[in-house]
Amino acid sequence: MFENKVIGWALTGSFCTIPEVFSDIEKVAKENAKIIPIASEIVANMDTRMGESAKIIEKLEEITKEKVIKNINDAEPIGPKNMLDALIILPATGNTIAKLSHGITDTSVLMAAKAHLRNNKPLIIGVSTNDGLSSNARNIGDLLNKKNIYFVPFKQDDPINKPNSLKYDKEQIIPAIENALTNKQIQPILS
Repeated sequence: MFENKVIGWALTGSFCTIPEVFSDIEKVAKENAKIIPIASEIVANMDTRMGESAKIIEKLEEITKEKVIKNINDAEPIGPKNMLDALIILPATGNTIAKLSHGITDTSVLMAAKAHLRNNKPLIIGVSTNDGLSSNARNIGDLLNKKNIYFVPFKQDDPINKPNSLKYDKEQIIPAIENALTNKQIQPILS
């Protein structure tokens, strides 16, 4: 499916989601993709109740057999070297979505996105934020209208207890990447 494709996979600080993302990365890797792992500085350096940063990095490197890009300097060559066929940010926090929407490049993940987009190749967003239907709704809307940016379909993950929270649909990750590689947004985007 992804034979000879190089896919960057960037993780941001939705720490409760990161443990389940490992199986998603493994699924894409099993489809013959080479995965280049990227971790935000927060993911690479902050221990939380959900896990230790060193173990997250170790697990990413074990799955992908690649060294994790975890700073702006190491992410910048992604564009000039045209390293990736696609880049997926999953989980993508509201903070990352807002900064991406406004052109802010102050983390390894945002630099990777900026550098990658210069090559007119797909950037796929896997939303995971508690404010997707409140303060970040306008940023998601803005990104929906930008060239070469695609979304993994998303939905409310807990409408009763977290009515503004959005999360990507885990079953739609591979189809979203496939569609983005042909410059199409998978539909429906709201699942």
